[in-house]
Amino acid sequence: MNLIFVADPMCSWCYGFAKELTTATNSFPELPVQIVVGGVRAGDTSIMTEEMKQFRLGHWARVEALSGLPFNRQAFIALENFVYDTEPICRAVVTARKIAPGMDLLPVFRRLQEAFYVHGQDTTRGEVLAEIAARAMTDLGYPTRAESFLATWNHDSTIAETREDFTTARRWGITSFPALLLEVNGRLHSVSPGYLSARELERNLRIVLERAGHDAVAMA
Repeated sequence: MNLIFVADPMCSWCYGFAKELTTATNSFPELPVQIVVGGVRAGDTSIMTEEMKQFRLGHWARVEALSGLPFNRQAFIALENFVYDTEPICRAVVTARKIAPGMDLLPVFRRLQEAFYVHGQDTTRGEVLAEIAARAMTDLGYPTRAESFLATWNHDSTIAETREDFTTARRWGITSFPALLLEVNGRLHSVSPGYLSARELERNLRIVLERAGHDAVAMA
């Protein structure tokens, strides 16, 4: 039995949700969290115009109001010739998962988010992602060098595994992010099809856990 967080680090609602998920899961230490990356804008090639940036900032304002998390608007606006391609950062999450399969991936996911939303770093660049993720993994007790992280990030197998995550999310019918699922005996139960507060997540999870337990008994 485990939770599956389907998300994209450069989705602003996922940024807010990851904080709430971290809080909520403290009440359920027996439930590990698996992350499946969704690739909300994977492969995008268009350079963001000022109008596109302002549209994005509108979403950020709503997330900030609900979550209380900070956003570095000035740094985002200052990015020149920026292409909002989320495949590289999704692949960084997959890279961390490949290097340290037993690690709690959520803190690394959040560090990558903070690099973009708080510190204004260009998280479409492999070298930037490698430095952030390697430092986060090392802090979690999994010593990792940025150079080795980048090599794994660039590997064809990592690119393929990232695409497999995108395909899995679509196969599950998930077209918007974030989404939280509970997997029990191979069956998926929806906990949250979008942003929820930690309190709402805990309530939903208790309901789904009780329902899933009843289903398991009925099938026995």
